[in-house]
Amino acid sequence: MYTIGRVKRVDDSKWDYQPEGFNNNIRWHAGHIFVIVETFLQKSVKSYEPKYPEWIPLFDDGSSPSEWGDDVPSGEEILAALREQMDWVVPFIEDKLDGKMDEPLVIGDDIMTFRTIDGIVQFLSWHEGTHAGVIHALNLLEN
Repeated sequence: MYTIGRVKRVDDSKWDYQPEGFNNNIRWHAGHIFVIVETFLQKSVKSYEPKYPEWIPLFDDGSSPSEWGDDVPSGEEILAALREQMDWVVPFIEDKLDGKMDEPLVIGDDIMTFRTIDGIVQFLSWHEGTHAGVIHALNLLEN
């Protein structure tokens, strides 16, 4: 809900503003939050089908707005997807939190290893908060 509140406050002129020293813009951070939830759930439970798979190359780790063409979701589309995401994610994971994942999810060079959905949810909460903070900061900057 915090992220949705931050994204709702984004001025239209700031969605694509990328100040010097920043790797990405608000549109990327908001889309990245959405995509990482989708891809981590799919990696954790193979039966999970990510929504908007065409967004993954745009917002996955290592992607950049400088690589985008013209077919990028609008801020409103991303905000709507973030709002709706809980409607399908919560029912999908609520009875799986304590269960083991199909295979452990390793981040980085074995920096973090997750074996339960509950662990992934905790990581995703932290991850979202980090990017929501950047969205808030970018929205405060003058462009």
